[in-house]
Amino acid sequence: MQDTLTTTWQEKVKTYAALSEEMGKLHPEILALAYQENWFKLFVPTVYGGPGRKLPEILRLEEELAEADGSLGWTITLCAGAGWFAGFLNPDLAAEIFADPEVCFAGSGAVGGVAIKTESGYLLNGKWNYASGALHATIFTANCTLKDKNGNDILDENGEPEIKSFILKKDEVAILPGWSYFGLIATGSHAFEVKNLNIPENRTFKINQHIEIADAGFDYPFLQLAETTLTVNSLGMTNHFIQLVEDAFYLRTGLKRYNDEQVSFFTNELNSCKQTIGDLRTEFYNTFDLSWNKLVNHHEIDNDTLAKVSAISRKLAHACWRTAARLFPYCGLEAAKKESEINRVWRDIHTASQHALLTFEV
Repeated sequence: MQDTLTTTWQEKVKTYAALSEEMGKLHPEILALAYQENWFKLFVPTVYGGPGRKLPEILRLEEELAEADGSLGWTITLCAGAGWFAGFLNPDLAAEIFADPEVCFAGSGAVGGVAIKTESGYLLNGKWNYASGALHATIFTANCTLKDKNGNDILDENGEPEIKSFILKKDEVAILPGWSYFGLIATGSHAFEVKNLNIPENRTFKINQHIEIADAGFDYPFLQLAETTLTVNSLGMTNHFIQLVEDAFYLRTGLKRYNDEQVSFFTNELNSCKQTIGDLRTEFYNTFDLSWNKLVNHHEIDNDTLAKVSAISRKLAHACWRTAARLFPYCGLEAAKKESEINRVWRDIHTASQHALLTFEV
C-alpha cells in the first residue's frame, strides 16, 4: 500500500487517537497536522488556495487516514467532502471563505430546514443532525425546502418542492451536543440549528449544477463521490483492525494456549479475510479509476459504469463489516476492553457501518 502518511505523521496520529476520543473531538495536535497538510481543503481548487488534488488521489489518502485513526479519516472525509462544494459557490464568497487557513466545513445531507424567500435572500429555520467536525468547523452547509412568504412551496422545473443548499457561518449556528454513540467519538458529529436567520442570496448553491470554476472533477456525480469516500473509510479502518487482530492472536499463541490445528485454522481465517479485502480493494480502485478516466477523457460517465462504482463500493464496505465480525472472536478480552486500541477500531468500523448510504449491498 502506498505510504501516503510518513512514519512521523502515523506516530503522531497513534499518539493522540485515544486522547481525541477522550476529548470527543480531534486533539489540537491532530488538528494542527490537518491544517498543515491542507487535509480539510483536499477538494479546494488552487484558485482558492487549495492543493488542487483530484478524487483518485484523495480516495487513497482518505483510506490511509482512516487506517491511522477512524475518527480522523471520517472527519477529514466528511469535512473535506463538504469543501468540494467550492466548485459551486459564488466565486467572491468562496474566495472569502477559503482565505481562512483553518477553514473547515461541516454539515448534513438531510433536508432539515425551511428557507422562506425574502427580498434580499432567505429566512432560515431548521435543525440538522450528524455534522462531523462540528466543534471546530468554521462553515456549515444545510439543505432547506424553499417556500414563499405565504408559506407555499416553491417548485422546481419538475414541479417538485425545490431544495437548495446554504452556507452558514460558525457564529450563525447553535451546536446541539448529542453525539453519544459508541464509535467515531472524536468526530464530534453533533447537531446544529438556526432560528430566524437571514441569509443573502449569494450563500445558496446546488451541487452538480452551475459549476463556477473550470477545474476537472466537480462534475463527478455526487452519489458515487459520497459512496466511494465513505467506503475507503471502512476499508482503512478494516486494514487497521486486521493488523491488530493478527498481533493480538499471535501474542496469545505465545502463551501456548492453542494447539497447532487451532493456530492453523486461525491463520487460514486471517489469510482468507486478507485475500477477500485485498481482491475487493483492487476491484474497487480499478472500477473507480475507469469511471474517472471516462470523465476526464470523454467528459461523461455512462450509467452502467456509475452503477458498477456504486455496486463495488457497497460490496467492499459490507465485506469490511463482515471481516470485523468474523475476526473479533479471536482477539481475546483485550478486544472487549473499551480503552484498548483494537476495541476503538472495532467500534469505529461498526459505527461507520450505520451510514444510510451504504446500508444495503444491493
